[in-house]
Amino acid sequence: MTLSEKTYLDLCEYVLDNGHKKEDRTGTGTISTFGYQMRFPLSEGFPVLTTKKIPFHLIVSELLWFIKGDTNIRFLLEHNNNIWNEWAFKNWVESSEYKGPDMTNFGHRAQEDASFKALYTKEMEFFKAQILNDENFAERYGDLGSVYGSQWRAWKTSKGDTIDQLKEVIESIKTQPDSRRHIVSAWNPEDVPHMALPPCHTMYQFYVHDGKLSCQLYQRSGDIFLGVPFNIASYALLTHLIAHETNLQVGEFVHTLGDAHIYTNHMSQVKEQLQRSTFALPALSLNQQKKSIFDFEMEDIQLKDYQSHPPIKAPVAV
Repeated sequence: MTLSEKTYLDLCEYVLDNGHKKEDRTGTGTISTFGYQMRFPLSEGFPVLTTKKIPFHLIVSELLWFIKGDTNIRFLLEHNNNIWNEWAFKNWVESSEYKGPDMTNFGHRAQEDASFKALYTKEMEFFKAQILNDENFAERYGDLGSVYGSQWRAWKTSKGDTIDQLKEVIESIKTQPDSRRHIVSAWNPEDVPHMALPPCHTMYQFYVHDGKLSCQLYQRSGDIFLGVPFNIASYALLTHLIAHETNLQVGEFVHTLGDAHIYTNHMSQVKEQLQRSTFALPALSLNQQKKSIFDFEMEDIQLKDYQSHPPIKAPVAV
């Protein structure tokens, strides 16, 4: 078993054995622990889980969405990525423009009622089609506000200016590699009330040593089964991309979690995953012709030799 996969599976086991029962915003319920850190040596291989299949194209398209500074799900839907649909859909069904069937608490109802799930699926498919085909509709209901892409690339100051944090941190790594200020923050208290989902991964910091680039993420809230595997792979990929532009090798990805939790309706899935064997980690392949992180497209980022067990489905808590 690779160190990277063991590190994640150890987190799962720790929370199953030691987690505290807590209520949460979604009404689902969790078991959680507070303050947990994982370290992933990126030279070992790309840290994507092999005990269940992780759809890498979703990680790539979401990260490119952030990097581009985009906050509208239209880009994601164009790349068959449905990760953020529920939050935009919620904005639509709660608006005065929506005239369809009652979608109150649609997440839980779709899990518990098969007939409602069919209705919800129909409404969601209509919503997605409208986002893709109607630019005005997409502008009204596809935008999620000041989420990651906005905070990374266009942080709003009190003077009305914007700061491109991602661009500035890359330049800082190039020109002042020993700085302790290679930081990007997504948590802006003024913007939190207006966000579809306040940032879970709140800030990250880079560290340069011995020609290697390492990254530490502080994540205030981590959905261990569904979200955390994506976060690990996403920030590992971001580290690789920035190391590529700054002519550095990759070091470690350090993942620090605040509230690390397993939803009560994910327990059986976590236990199933813990029973599975592991495979060797795949390798990441980047288009060497692309020099800037801002020039990369989907086809420029590939995983080589990714072998895994089948995916394990679980509901998203919204």
